[in-house]
Amino acid sequence: MANPILNQIGTVFIPVSNIEDSRDWYCDILGVKNEEEIMFGHLYVIPMEGTGIVLDSKIYSEEKIFKTPAFHLNTKNIKEAFQFMSNKGVNLITEIEHNHYFNFKDPDGNILMVCQC
Repeated sequence: MANPILNQIGTVFIPVSNIEDSRDWYCDILGVKNEEEIMFGHLYVIPMEGTGIVLDSKIYSEEKIFKTPAFHLNTKNIKEAFQFMSNKGVNLITEIEHNHYFNFKDPDGNILMVCQC
């Protein structure tokens, strides 16, 4: 029997405290419109290319936030991405490391990464 599990990541769930505020924040930094509906009062599927991101306020607790990046967002220009996030007032927690990536926090304290691909 062939392996029925695909070697693909479908979606990453991010615990957030306020689904509306988080939707607006993520859509703003990702440059996407927040046209999708909030589902079941606690889920928001961010329109992404490739692996998806789902914001979920039902799973939120301070113990569940990402203390290390569980994934990274891609960029073609790390310096422009860093400046963009800085201009947005995003909580940058590292400088650009090895000319390749930097880490930041979302409003709930989840640690995320941007990496040059």
